Amino acid sequence: MTGRIVVVGAGVAGVTAAQTLRREGYTGEIVLVGAEHALPYRRPTVSKDLLAGAVALERALLKPAKFWADGDIDLRVATRVDELDVERGEVRLSTGEVLGYDSLLLATGARSRAVATDSRRVHTLRGLADVAALRAAIVDGGSLLVVGGGLIGCEVAATARGLGAQVTLLEAGPALLERIVPAAVSAVVADLHRGHGVRIEHGVSATLTDTAATADTAGGVTATAADGRSWTAAAALVAIGAEPDTALAEAAGLAVNDGIVVDQHYRTSAPGVFAAGDVATGFDPLRGEFARGQHWNGAMSDGAAAARAMLGHEVPPVEVPWGWSDQYGVSLQFAGCVHPHDELVVAGDLAAHDGTVLALRDGRPVGAVAVGRPRDVRALRPVIAAGEPWAGGSLLETVAAR
Repeated sequence: MTGRIVVVGAGVAGVTAAQTLRREGYTGEIVLVGAEHALPYRRPTVSKDLLAGAVALERALLKPAKFWADGDIDLRVATRVDELDVERGEVRLSTGEVLGYDSLLLATGARSRAVATDSRRVHTLRGLADVAALRAAIVDGGSLLVVGGGLIGCEVAATARGLGAQVTLLEAGPALLERIVPAAVSAVVADLHRGHGVRIEHGVSATLTDTAATADTAGGVTATAADGRSWTAAAALVAIGAEPDTALAEAAGLAVNDGIVVDQHYRTSAPGVFAAGDVATGFDPLRGEFARGQHWNGAMSDGAAAARAMLGHEVPPVEVPWGWSDQYGVSLQFAGCVHPHDELVVAGDLAAHDGTVLALRDGRPVGAVAVGRPRDVRALRPVIAAGEPWAGGSLLETVAAR
């Protein structure tokens, strides 16, 4: 199969798609366009190893530099796609070059939600370009406000404590990580952070303002809640989620609804245009609704499946979404979709960071979370995917049987 396929976005979805196209026998031209200045890298390291300074960028790269030439993949870094013309089948690059395509994959990912402030002391963290400034603020300032208790907020809080900073974590909801773990696991994560000196405040929707320097202080950022409570630190990280980067798709007239709408073959509303990864919203059979994946592993499997679809090859069933985190050396893995009212089956000792939770809805497994037991989630993903009624018995025996 010849021609040209353009992949817009050099995150893990785009990179995996480009690799899969070659692996599946595509012999035409592949152009992989990435807006970031660095070679494609492992984004999960941004809030952990890269921010901590524990690894060099070279160790976080998805592939070494020579891989792209050896694989006959035309990688364009520091390059944006400024315009998509679906009628002509062309994209205009920030370099001014116009590229025609036979098929196009949009893998533009997501961007951090921000708050209304022009303070240079307020940071977001989505990519490599954000790391140096945030790390300097943590190390030089010695204190950090983290606004948002999701994965990024919790991981940065742990990393900042490892760098010696005082950390206050402000969460609008009643629990940390409440979108992905049940209350029992959220409480364990909160205790883990408190045990390492993080101050946690719940029910806080804060306004951020700069605090002027005085004779006794260097100035900083103050977060003020609606009830008048306030907290001050040298800098702040806003980690209140991410929004799909749909600007290019919207300008081109594609159907968008909290992401670029795709069918089961990753096709958008425009002929020859596909979408995958964090930017795409498709039907999730586990949830029974349209949803966006927002985790690394899902973006990887999406990229591979979309590439197969672009070549007309069989597309595998949607995988049970899963992800992981590491905070203070404690591993947290999760799969599926856990709701607050799900029935829970617990094995082990969560408080001792050695336990697993299986969530049941209408008697069927729909999600799993493991603290310190990564093997358990790997074993339970097929159980969740099968969707069969839970027969009861020992959760540990079920895991062992896998």
